[in-house]
Amino acid sequence: MTGPAVPAVSVADLPVDAALLDVRENDEWAAGHAPGARHLPMSELTARINELPDDDPLYVVCRSGGRSSRVVAYLAGQGYPVVNVDGGMQSWAAQGRTIVSDNGNPEII
Repeated sequence: MTGPAVPAVSVADLPVDAALLDVRENDEWAAGHAPGARHLPMSELTARINELPDDDPLYVVCRSGGRSSRVVAYLAGQGYPVVNVDGGMQSWAAQGRTIVSDNGNPEII
């Protein structure tokens, strides 16, 4: 049995001004992320939920879309206006979107 459908959007249909929340772990974030994205690892989400940006909607991204889908399901259940980014940062990179990194050599891990 599956739960309710998770709101989702493809990278191609992501609004230009989308507020992104990256829920990957610290090493993944450091290796490469979307410019302007905010970072809150999934593993720290419940402890730091008060740090969530108040954007409406908030687009949640991870590496491939699995973790962000779980985060969206959880946050939507808490009443947050959230949307999963299908395909995650792998799709972001495949679409040729800009990626920045802490070391100046961005990659998606």
